[in-house]
Amino acid sequence: MQKVAYKTVVCMRRHSPMAKVKKVKVRTGKRYRSGRASDHYDAVVVGSGIGGLTNAALLSLMGKKVCVLEQHYTAGGYTHAYEREGYEWDVGVHYIGEVHKPSTMKRMFDVISEGRLKWAAMDPVYDKIILKDKEYDFVAGRDNFIDELCKHFPQERQVLEEYVQLIRKISSQTPKFFAGQAMPSWMSKVYNWVRPFLVTKEFFKNTREVLEGMTQNQELISVLTGQWGNYGQTPRDASFLMHALIAKHYLAGGAYPVGGASDIARSIIPTIQKSGGEVFTYADVAEILVKDNKAYGVRMADGSEILADTVFSNAGFMNTIEKLLPEISKKRHNTAAWTKNLERSSAHLGIYAGFKGTSEELGLDSTNLWIYQDGDHEANLDRYNNDPMADFPLVYISFPSSKDPDWDNRFPGKATVEIVTPAKMEWFKQWDGSEWQQRGEDYEAFKEQFTQRLLEKLFERHPQLRDKLDFCELSTPLSTNFYQKTSGGEMLALDHFVERFKQSCLHPQTPIKNLYLTGSDVMTAGVGGALMGGVMSTMTLLGLKKGKQVMDLFKNYQEPEPQPAPEVEPIKVDMAS
Repeated sequence: MQKVAYKTVVCMRRHSPMAKVKKVKVRTGKRYRSGRASDHYDAVVVGSGIGGLTNAALLSLMGKKVCVLEQHYTAGGYTHAYEREGYEWDVGVHYIGEVHKPSTMKRMFDVISEGRLKWAAMDPVYDKIILKDKEYDFVAGRDNFIDELCKHFPQERQVLEEYVQLIRKISSQTPKFFAGQAMPSWMSKVYNWVRPFLVTKEFFKNTREVLEGMTQNQELISVLTGQWGNYGQTPRDASFLMHALIAKHYLAGGAYPVGGASDIARSIIPTIQKSGGEVFTYADVAEILVKDNKAYGVRMADGSEILADTVFSNAGFMNTIEKLLPEISKKRHNTAAWTKNLERSSAHLGIYAGFKGTSEELGLDSTNLWIYQDGDHEANLDRYNNDPMADFPLVYISFPSSKDPDWDNRFPGKATVEIVTPAKMEWFKQWDGSEWQQRGEDYEAFKEQFTQRLLEKLFERHPQLRDKLDFCELSTPLSTNFYQKTSGGEMLALDHFVERFKQSCLHPQTPIKNLYLTGSDVMTAGVGGALMGGVMSTMTLLGLKKGKQVMDLFKNYQEPEPQPAPEVEPIKVDMAS
């Protein structure tokens, strides 16, 4: 960790000797202790990422008592936020599409949060793609997106129109592609056999193959794939399905949760509690209980057992198979064969930086920056993977304090920045298994090199921030393993090769009765993908007839009447000297 000199007092806006500071606990969920949970639930969910929270909320709305067990100190999975030295950052919710306007996804969030979760639209330029010294803006709206890129590629208007038409086509046919995920497992296998005849052929090709079939303009391809960090693979490797879903997801712009990322879990938990359920933190599950090939609950790390009619695992496919299943189940179903055609996604490095001054004072907006040394994404990533001191293949910079309209109410006089770049777990293997903050000087020195290099990327774009830096720390793949219980530091669970979507083992219904998988691994990466994983796995549990009840919840939802804002408790805040 790199720390610079900072004051621990909260800075106030200059015009007021007294500020109203909105006090919000960033941690969500109830701390688990043996005896706090009931002996039996209708369902237990292992992991409180958005997929698991969706399962629990939907079942609760149907009157089921659900227990969500999160090993971390706060709920939310990759949608959680954390606080350090008077600042707050999200760890995965950098921006979300399709929720700041009427859409299926917004309605789903409205249902599981019962209207409590609010969204703020980002600036019209939601992403800026930077290839060396050239900049390309992604502007919200189909026509705006095309018109802006035509300024740089005037001869490619037809290609751009066909591209947008194609990603919209992929999006519209995605329900057909994933329909098998809501069916019983045996039926899904039959359905997926005929699936290639039901959807366009681009579903089964990689991104570069599809785009090079549309244009030979490599610069345009580099720009159109400039968001590849959202799914963690370059055009050569990522399925076009994954690329198209991300590109279409943001085509109307990006949005951010009002109140910060932690408000996602905070707004959903009351829905789970209304039918007697709970979301527990510090709740480490050691094993899924299985007898006669039927799951019937979980054994906690403290040895206690929580029983349930159904168990959902939102811990990730690899974690579930390798860490949570009893040995007898692994042997019975030969789970080692399930993972042969699957790969963990990339690890990453993340800078979390705090600055003195508001976003407005510092000249920051909400536009994400995607910075590349040039447009050769594959060669740059390959070079970097072989040499961590090579130039970064991608640097993503986000400004969360600029995206949240409630930020200044909670953290007056401050601003935050996040910087993300790929990494490999192998670079940190020598410290694997070591204790957090006790990994030695070599580890800290290795981190410091990355910290300074990444900060320089930020200062190149925003030199005014250099003297305003107040706090900074770097997360590594070891940080991800520690907080998310991953093994390879993976941030996006499984990679999205074309073959990944042909694996029958990634179905919500496992061959162990009453055990279901949920979250992004049964659908796609991202908050939206994990949300849909929760929806589909809930429908799979309920069956073909009762599963329609889930769709009815979305169909029949009505916006609640606006409620007056609660009073904010004023507290004194000393002026920074």
